[in-house]
Amino acid sequence: MSLVYVIEDEPDIQLLLQDYLIQAGLTVKLFADGAQGLQAIREEPPDLVILDIMLPGMDGLAVCQAVREFSQVPVIFLTARHDEIDRLLGLRLGADDYICKPFSPREVVARTEAILRRQQWFLDSASESLPQVSGLDLNEQNHSARLDGELLDLTPVEFRLLYVMATQPGRVFRRDQLVNAAYDDYRIVSDRTVDSHIKNLRAKLSASRPLQNFIQSVYGVGYRFEPESTLSP
Repeated sequence: MSLVYVIEDEPDIQLLLQDYLIQAGLTVKLFADGAQGLQAIREEPPDLVILDIMLPGMDGLAVCQAVREFSQVPVIFLTARHDEIDRLLGLRLGADDYICKPFSPREVVARTEAILRRQQWFLDSASESLPQVSGLDLNEQNHSARLDGELLDLTPVEFRLLYVMATQPGRVFRRDQLVNAAYDDYRIVSDRTVDSHIKNLRAKLSASRPLQNFIQSVYGVGYRFEPESTLSP
């Protein structure tokens, strides 16, 4: 049974989510502030975190950033902040999804279940790492990626995007195909959100190999993975 942490300071929302998540067969633990939730994630890692942004003391953005220093646990932001810049900032910090208040608790449950299913699919689909592609080693079982032996600090969404492209080098993927690879709940995700994930992924790859241009843009279509491509001088 999957363990879900709800880090939210409003008691009514805490209990509402708890009721719906338990009905869905999930184990739920509630936390009212960011620091408390962060400590719990360190001590007993959950399968997924639902995280409010506007928290007393340590806010949700800071919590997510801290979590990404030691864990790739999926994070869903739950917040009253609707501005696109806030959503993009949350994604850049490593969130897997972003739900604005007011929300449907059924939608929260559906997105939670979708992310958990995808996580389990990656664990079940292979027991060994893939062969290296141009020094890139992807391991589905532990959701890790290494480039030239160096561990890449990828979010779960970034790993899935890299995995689907790197296992089919040269293929051009439309943005909607990449969305379906990263999420299995058929949500509507803007092109800018996909581009933001790709930008982050490129930056992390180039930090390890700055002259390599692994992910290329295909104008008007999407992206492709080219393992031998280099940047122009």
